[in-house]
Amino acid sequence: PEGEALMADYAATVRKHRRLAILRHLEQVSGYTANASILRDVLHGVGVSSTFDQVITELARLQENGMVTVSDHGDFVIAEATLRGIEIARGEATHPDIQRPRARRL
Repeated sequence: PEGEALMADYAATVRKHRRLAILRHLEQVSGYTANASILRDVLHGVGVSSTFDQVITELARLQENGMVTVSDHGDFVIAEATLRGIEIARGEATHPDIQRPRARRL
């Protein structure tokens, strides 16, 4: 039971980091837009290994919370950050299900 609770806490923490990493990437790219495959590669690059299904699940969650819009084009899925998503990526707004970003170096 205690080990299960620790694993659940760890999984929740990883999900919070995954959501933040998605928003931070979208905030930094032209048009605030990227496809899910690119996001998966970006997540791997920042140490948050994720399956394609996990990326799609998190994009749906972010869309439910008004932080991204998602367009499904069959072979690929496009995500675009909303103003709310950009504000969260920058640390100007917060959400309990998303890791608060650390200050960036200038």
